[in-house]
Amino acid sequence: MTTPKTTPASLLQQVASIERMERGTLCVLRQGPNGPYYNFQTREDGRHLSQYVPTAQEPVLRENIAAYEQFKQLIDEYVRLVSERTREERLSGVKKKRRPPNSSSRKTPKSNS
Repeated sequence: MTTPKTTPASLLQQVASIERMERGTLCVLRQGPNGPYYNFQTREDGRHLSQYVPTAQEPVLRENIAAYEQFKQLIDEYVRLVSERTREERLSGVKKKRRPPNSSSRKTPKSNS
């Protein structure tokens, strides 16, 4: 999935470009005389939800579910890259430069003599 130029920032750009997604599963309930009847199953707030999906909406819902799967893959790759970089920095002893803490003692003004 990654190319030599894949960076965490480029992955976040790809994530931001996903405009629609659905988390869940699309199942065929049964075959009817005019085609299959679909059921969309998902979880929200810890509760299982199940919705009937008209046949006309099935292709769009499949695309939205696929977009969510792509989102998960991109986020997993982002976590892998950032963790890898963090581990390398930690093991090499290189840390990001930190600002020195502000002194809590008052500074005395310099005299003008």
